[in-house]
Amino acid sequence: QVPLVESGGGLVQAGGSLTLSCDGSRIIFSIYTMGWYRQAPGKQRELVAEITTGGRTNLADSVKGRFTISRDNTKNTVSLRMNSLRPEDTAVYYCHGWRTGYDHWGQGTQVTVSS
Repeated sequence: QVPLVESGGGLVQAGGSLTLSCDGSRIIFSIYTMGWYRQAPGKQRELVAEITTGGRTNLADSVKGRFTISRDNTKNTVSLRMNSLRPEDTAVYYCHGWRTGYDHWGQGTQVTVSS
């Protein structure tokens, strides 16, 4: 079974919004730093945003002011709210969870932003 399950991807016009969610109920969610990565065709996977167990967030410069990451430990979910989407945000978005000695990925969800 895949430890992390993403949902919420899709096709949106430039300037629009999407919210991605990740179900982490198959891991001990609350003790993991959670994050979102993305990979565009022909490019390396890159960190978009992450949130620590204490709620501290780190966002890539390219998404600061547009994207927000949040987590709900009672529901074992981490979300990525994406506003003001741009065509260059088009990628497969992956949920990621890590702690010392453990590293988990989801299967990814496609986000396509049309111009």
